[in-house]
Amino acid sequence: MASCRMADIKPAGPPPTQTKLHEAALAHLARYGTTRVGLIRVLDRRVDRWARAVGDAEPEVIAECRRAARAVAAKLVELGLVDDSAFAASRARSLTRAGRSQRAVAAHLGARGVDGEIVRAALPQDPEMELAACLALTKRRRIGAFRRPDAEPNEPRELGMLARAGFGHDVASRALEMAAEEAEDIVIRLKQT
Repeated sequence: MASCRMADIKPAGPPPTQTKLHEAALAHLARYGTTRVGLIRVLDRRVDRWARAVGDAEPEVIAECRRAARAVAAKLVELGLVDDSAFAASRARSLTRAGRSQRAVAAHLGARGVDGEIVRAALPQDPEMELAACLALTKRRRIGAFRRPDAEPNEPRELGMLARAGFGHDVASRALEMAAEEAEDIVIRLKQT
């Protein structure tokens, strides 16, 4: 086992300043889309890592760093670099195309810190989109119209699977009863939106 030398241990350094947090936020935004709340979480984790590295950081200094993180997030929202509405709309489209129900999409966006009003605005308003998303899931799970020819149909199990994914009984039933050609056409149209 190698021994730890003092030269190998990096000092924690000074507390993260607003400038350093701004640079960290820009680096994060260059790689990932996020919400205002998500960006605050990222910056708070950076402050927490610094506080753990220091070990005995003053609570007032940590609180000041957290205020700086919120100021950075507010500034980036003001500049339009962080837009919860655009994030929600984009994520809702991609999750719907992937076969997620409106309930699942709303839960995902809520967990990412998107406000309920923005979530409602981002969800597809067309009821046929819910059916299309359900069909995308049936294709991925190989049930309903996409069931293998040698597989035995088990409608209660398949309905349960779709219900756990957040689809209503009427939508799930329609998806499971649909003909293969029609279902495939709907899934193809969904992927093109």
